[in-house]
Amino acid sequence: MGSGTDRGRDARGTLSGRLPEGLADALRATAEEIAELLRRAPDTGAAVPGLVWTVGEVAAHLAQANELMAEVAAGRSRRHGDGTAEGIASANEQALAAFGERRAEPLAAMIVAQTEAYLDAVATRPSQEALLTPMGPMGQRALGSYLLTHMLGHGFDLARALNRPHMVDRDRVALTLPFMVEAMPRVTDAAATAGLNARYAVRLWGGGRFGVTFTDGAATVGHEFPDRPDCTISIEPVTFLLMALGRCSPAGAMARGRVLAWGRRPWLGPRFPEYFKAP
Repeated sequence: MGSGTDRGRDARGTLSGRLPEGLADALRATAEEIAELLRRAPDTGAAVPGLVWTVGEVAAHLAQANELMAEVAAGRSRRHGDGTAEGIASANEQALAAFGERRAEPLAAMIVAQTEAYLDAVATRPSQEALLTPMGPMGQRALGSYLLTHMLGHGFDLARALNRPHMVDRDRVALTLPFMVEAMPRVTDAAATAGLNARYAVRLWGGGRFGVTFTDGAATVGHEFPDRPDCTISIEPVTFLLMALGRCSPAGAMARGRVLAWGRRPWLGPRFPEYFKAP
């Protein structure tokens, strides 16, 4: 069996067309940057702002999640919650309680190694394969985008806890869109959207777009805009991802001019984030 470096080279050579361009590099870079944050952490018992977890618990969760994604990519289904935000959160807590590692260096190594394991799996599986993820069936491209989204969210948490620069940037946010488009209908808050009929066009500054149509409360999401949107939202990319993951206040983002809304029903803009519940 070859070394981890050899496997990484092999995966690089066989991932073309299986993942969106740049995604494999973004996954590797994000994993390495998270690992470097951990290696510089003076105390993995430190609290993480906005979460009930410590730095070590966030790192342990990332290591477990990356392993889960690698197994899913390899075609080995693993049940993790019931697909709802509450069910996934409960499964996360149970998995974390059963996993005792909280030291920085072992967890940093696991996060990087499991990212490579995911890429190795993608390189050897059918590119059109449907995979059972914690948020329901997805293809390989959406799963890779899911893994990046998850690492960026918790990488941001760790950077904030350790008072270090985070790794969320415009290029990486653009690579989260395949997952976002698939996931948004699955995380729609039925109570918040009950009876809603509205069409949104969402533009990310510098590129990236998607449309959302609510029909009697049910959301349909696609990479193209709906005809005659009621509301167009223009949003700075990093703000978009942090807001989608619950790390950024919509009101604060609008006050800073990072989000703009216009159209026939512009008042729908500020309500848009309320329609989704991130797991």
